[in-house]
Parts: sequence; structure tokens; C-alpha cells
Amino acid sequence: MTLTPAPATVRARADVDLNLLRTFLAVYRAGSLTAAAPLLRLSQPTVTTQLRTLEQHLDRELFTRLPRGVEPTPIAHELAAQVAAHLDALATLDGPAGLEGQGGTPGARRSTVHLAGPAELVCTRILPALAPLVADGLQLHVATGLTDQLLDELRTGQHELVVSTRRPTGRALTCVPLDLEEFVLVTTPAWRQRVDARLQEHGACVVVHDVPLVAYADDLPIARRYWRTVFGKRLSARASLTVPDLRGAVAAVAAGAGCSVLPRYLCEAEIAAGRLVVLHEPDEAPTNRNHLVLRPGAEANPDVLLVRDRLVQAAARGW
Repeated sequence: MTLTPAPATVRARADVDLNLLRTFLAVYRAGSLTAAAPLLRLSQPTVTTQLRTLEQHLDRELFTRLPRGVEPTPIAHELAAQVAAHLDALATLDGPAGLEGQGGTPGARRSTVHLAGPAELVCTRILPALAPLVADGLQLHVATGLTDQLLDELRTGQHELVVSTRRPTGRALTCVPLDLEEFVLVTTPAWRQRVDARLQEHGACVVVHDVPLVAYADDLPIARRYWRTVFGKRLSARASLTVPDLRGAVAAVAAGAGCSVLPRYLCEAEIAAGRLVVLHEPDEAPTNRNHLVLRPGAEANPDVLLVRDRLVQAAARGW
């Protein structure tokens, strides 16, 4: 492999074992030696030894060891930019020479695509859309979490694709629009009947004073935005139930816990079945645009582009 010339502080010597570079890139992307070891099919002591050997070759420290994981040094960022595209290309061609295929059967594996996003969207839309690619041999590693955390991890190389609930800042990130989520205020028919008289007199804005509120987070980000957008008022209520998974919120509300503001796609089956009712139909429902964000340099992996194109097509078809 011929490496592109780089600053003298980071230039990899020609006699550096490719496995050392693959180990480095796995640690760089995973964020810790512990997380990288199973991806490489190596023990953690072996990963540590290989990383130290590479640092001795380069005469530079590549990571700052933290209580949990590692933080890439500026030299590590330069080295990753230098070698990632080459190693990803080799992974696509060689299978077992790939980042997570050391010691495998020739031709048995392709390079793994690292994708992350909100758990609800990943489980209900992203994974079904990508299932045919997995059946055809795509290697996919999926993580879930909150958008800010996942975008930070993308920037440090842990993911190649992130489904983001907002458009990220920064020119280095390639961003593709996906779908629009519409949000609705829902509860059960039983709760609706109990507060119907008050609804008729004062409108849906006061419903949280009479019905327990189920929320995604303590600061009520979705509900607060709905109140501000639809009613033009500040939401003063507190959540009676907080669950960091909107599928859990749907289940709790449908079981009678109270009311919530939810993406319509997550609760449309319950609405159609009569288990949930929409408390308010505004002239213009609040929406949010999801985006697919690519890590810089990820386009060098053809499987990343395959996943990107499949998700864009699926979103265009309404999933």
C-alpha cells in the first residue's frame, strides 16, 4: 500500500505492518481499546501491544488514555486521514484484510459499515430498509443514542453514518435530507372522555393540567416545541413519566398513563386501531427533518454509499 505523503510528524514508514494500522483505525473509530478488540477479533492485550508497537514505529503518542476509552491526539487525526481510505478500500477488496476481518476466511467478509441513530427510528425504519442488503452480505454495526452524542462520535471516527434529528453544523460533514416527522398530541379515548368538557371550554392547551404527561426527557424537548409552535405558549407542566425511548412512550400512553407528543409514524397504528386519539389537529402540524450525516472520508467505502443510497430511496418512498 502506498501512503499519501503527510507531515513528517505523522508519516507512516513503509515497513509498518498493515495489521498495526488496521488496529489503530479500529481503536480510532471505536473510541476505546475494549470496543475495538471484538471488532478486530483480537484480545485487548493484543490490541494494546499492537498500538504501542505502532507508536514506537512513529515515535509519537496516538491516543490519550482516559478513565473510559481513549482520546485521539492531533497526530492520530492526521494518521487516520492519511490511511483510512486506503484501508477501507483494501477491506472492500480483500475481506479478511479488512478492518474487522483479521483471521477470517478469505472472501467471507466485507468491510463493516458503522451506522448510528435514534433507537426508535433505527428499529422501525432504518433496519427494515437495510435488511435486504444484510441478506446480500452487507456487514453492518449499529449503535443508538442521542443526536449530539452520536455526531461527536462521528467526528472522532466511531461511526461512518449517523441519522440525525437536526442538520449538523460544520462544513466537513456531508448531510443528506431524509424524511419529515410530524408530531401529534395523543391520549387514550378514556382520558379524552374524562377531560372532554374542559377541552371543549379551554382547548387542548390546558390538557396537561388534567392528564399526566409522558415525555422523552426531563426537559420535555418535543412537548415544549409543540406548545411553542402550536399554542404560542410556554409549557409549564412537568413529566409524570419520563422514558428515553419514544416506543416506550407510545406503549405507556396506549396503556392509559396519560398524554404525550409523539411522532405520528410511531403511533399511527394505535390511532388507526382506536387505542389512541389525537387531542388537537392544528392547521399546521409541527414537523422535524431527519438527516443522514456522513463522516469525512467515508465515501471511500462503497458499502457506505450503498447504505446511504438505500436509505435515501426508502425515505423518498415513505419507507
